[in-house]
Amino acid sequence: MALLVQKFGGTSVADVERIQAVARRIAASREHGHDLVIVVSAMGHTTDELTGLARAISADPPRREMDMLLATGEQVSIALLAMALHAQGIPAVSMTGAQVGIVTESAHGRARILEVRTDRLLRLLEEGQVVVVAGFQGTSSGAAGTPEITTLGRGGSDTSAVALAAALGADACEIYTDVPGVLTTDPRKVADAQLMQSVSCDEMLELASLGAAVLHPRAVEIARNYGVPLVVRSSWSEAPGTRLTSGAPRPIGSEGLELGRPVDGVELDEGQAVLALAHVPDRPGVAARLFEALGEAGLNVDLIVQATHQGNSNDIAFTLVESELELATTICRRLLQEFGADGAQLSAQAGMAKLSISGAGIMGRPGVAARLFDTLARLGINLRLIATSEVKVSCLVEGSQGGKALRAAATAFELADHQIRHGAGPCNPDSPAVRGVALDRDQVQVVVRGVPDRPGAAAAICRALADAGISLDAIVQSERTHGVAPELSRDMSFTLKRDDRPGAERALGPVLAGWSGAGFEEGPAIARVSAVGAGMACTAGTAARMFRSLAEAGINIELIATSEIRTSCVVAEADGIRALQAVHGAFALGGEVLNRAEGSEAPAPA
Repeated sequence: MALLVQKFGGTSVADVERIQAVARRIAASREHGHDLVIVVSAMGHTTDELTGLARAISADPPRREMDMLLATGEQVSIALLAMALHAQGIPAVSMTGAQVGIVTESAHGRARILEVRTDRLLRLLEEGQVVVVAGFQGTSSGAAGTPEITTLGRGGSDTSAVALAAALGADACEIYTDVPGVLTTDPRKVADAQLMQSVSCDEMLELASLGAAVLHPRAVEIARNYGVPLVVRSSWSEAPGTRLTSGAPRPIGSEGLELGRPVDGVELDEGQAVLALAHVPDRPGVAARLFEALGEAGLNVDLIVQATHQGNSNDIAFTLVESELELATTICRRLLQEFGADGAQLSAQAGMAKLSISGAGIMGRPGVAARLFDTLARLGINLRLIATSEVKVSCLVEGSQGGKALRAAATAFELADHQIRHGAGPCNPDSPAVRGVALDRDQVQVVVRGVPDRPGAAAAICRALADAGISLDAIVQSERTHGVAPELSRDMSFTLKRDDRPGAERALGPVLAGWSGAGFEEGPAIARVSAVGAGMACTAGTAARMFRSLAEAGINIELIATSEIRTSCVVAEADGIRALQAVHGAFALGGEVLNRAEGSEAPAPA
């Protein structure tokens, strides 16, 4: 016998027939002796319909009233499903988020879960009831302690389900959806996308943050942080689906279930070197040839960044262990001659250290990167290179300042000794170099010109954006400098959500006004294609393979940003789908076309 939390999405309960089918599925689990908590979303397009009604009355309805309205959608679903279970002879009780004890912040429309008070829920389970819970909602203490209905925002039912599983110490949380599990990419764009049998929570966080819609990043964060066994399965078949792997179950701290410390580790990797190429020709195949040549020489490159182009040239920088710097420099000189890059510049610097913080959903919490940069700026530590992802932020600093930077970061994020590591963590050679590929077309690229090349500049930019609640998806610092010492400046490129672009320009206005010659520019329309895999750090040549696939498709790369488990390339928006298809094919992730969604509507991206 196991305690299971099962979540069924809107398409799974879209009409009476589907609700009855879900009830039969629950009955089958019940026959196996399982205790069950069922979380359901609103039926079909109910949430969209309710939102449409509100917009017809007011262009800007109060958030509190929107929560009152939208929370009714799930209340219909849970009552109908409880009735269907009773018709099957199964004792069941429906409960709203407030009734089941989900306590949230007071932020209407996007509340985070603070705790789940499980006493009533456990009593009902002991009585043999199947408890049917409204996802997407909870309750907070408003003015004078009066309870207020809150909603959790996009993906809220997934978040509710995993939070309940964490609070109950459930044996598993099963997410039932209209695709067979987590796929290697969006099957609507790549017909031969395949099912993953397993994927780590870190890999899933990257894929979810890049636009994969099977699971919301907040749900994956909770599973990762508390070791919740999580499975994504089809509502329409008995196939096992995809299992998400995480660590051992961990207790929920006092900070709040979703408000726990976002950083749970810091590491310092010394003996690093950086090699930078400025004014490299901006054409397809250059990055591919460069990293293929390095791989052929047995050199394992770590971080790679390519800034947005200026004119007909680009800047590319990468890191590797300093013992390999001389050979890498020789190869790069030869390639610059091969490219006919007469005006190119090559610089190399040894004696560097890479400082990294890791955690769940780092880039989704705007203040985390800003706090790291603030901390280093106060110590006068300049950032030579920055690499970001959903689970890690890395900075390259002078090696002599590495130890100081490590101690400062550990203090800033209140980390214990066992969370501090010297040297890079082990990679898993048994994991695929690339497990999945994602395409995000909801991005814009902006460039901040003329950022002073001194400690605190990056921190000032990230702090201004964090204070405005704006998350950056990638940060790339250009290699070329402007001006003369000591008044050097660099350009910094960012990708961020399209809707955040006006707010970003407003937030940065006061900062840029204090820097002579600084300015804010938006680039052309872009798409971002990303390859994700935990084995990437163990597999030389992965980035080169991705770059080559794009070059062979005639697609130019405008920006590159990497981390240990992700390589992202920004391309022209018109090339996005072709880029996704090229990269997916390059890593042989496809196979036979799956029969994905028996009786479902269009499948969601994976």
